[in-house]
Amino acid sequence: MNFIGIIPARYQSTRFPGKPLALIHKKPMIQWVYENVAKAVNEVWVATDDDRIYKTVEEFGGKAIKTLSTHQSGTDRCAEAAQKLSGKINFDVVINVQGDEPFIKPEQIELLKSCFDSDADIATLIKKVNDNEEIFNPNRPKVVTDNQQNAMYFSRSPIPFLRGNEKSEWLTKHDFWAHIGMYAYKKEVLQEISKLKQTSLESAESLEQLRWLENGYRIKTAVTTYQSIGIDTPEDLNAALQLLKNNLVF
Repeated sequence: MNFIGIIPARYQSTRFPGKPLALIHKKPMIQWVYENVAKAVNEVWVATDDDRIYKTVEEFGGKAIKTLSTHQSGTDRCAEAAQKLSGKINFDVVINVQGDEPFIKPEQIELLKSCFDSDADIATLIKKVNDNEEIFNPNRPKVVTDNQQNAMYFSRSPIPFLRGNEKSEWLTKHDFWAHIGMYAYKKEVLQEISKLKQTSLESAESLEQLRWLENGYRIKTAVTTYQSIGIDTPEDLNAALQLLKNNLVF
């Protein structure tokens, strides 16, 4: 199979405007993401609606494509970029890495690629939960899978619910899995899911992957041991810079 990496990146952000251009050791964040994705995928593009991001990518030697400013998700932005690129580049699977993941590991992308050795429509990563508090953190979506590691459900609530056990003991009674928000999609599936209307479960949990499950798409999961560091706020960036300084990433 042929893979393409598409990095959706927008300038406007409520909590951190312009974050793809924020500097990390004299390199813009988007360059860190691009270079790490390029270690695992030969064809990499940044999809953006912003001229400043587009110009920055070209200046460091990357490839960028302009997309609409009206997209509600990175998936939708990837879908438009993939549609535009499909006429001139041969690819079967689109790997979506967010533009605020500067420390993404190539090994994680290789895991996503391996999912398409099966009959997956979509692939994503999961990580074993090692902290009891994380089970109950609504900002850390959890997932349950079947025996073939296909996702059955994602939730901001703890799943499964361990009836008859004290919550402080849940981690010792069962394996819980957190979702790592990185996706890959078959080329045609990406176009299909971008046209789906929001579903009731997606609306309830505010998790777009539930829309895909509700419409019958198979989401294959692969296990990673690495917790990627997303940058959502200036405080996140400062924390990441400190980790980098102390050689705790890479």
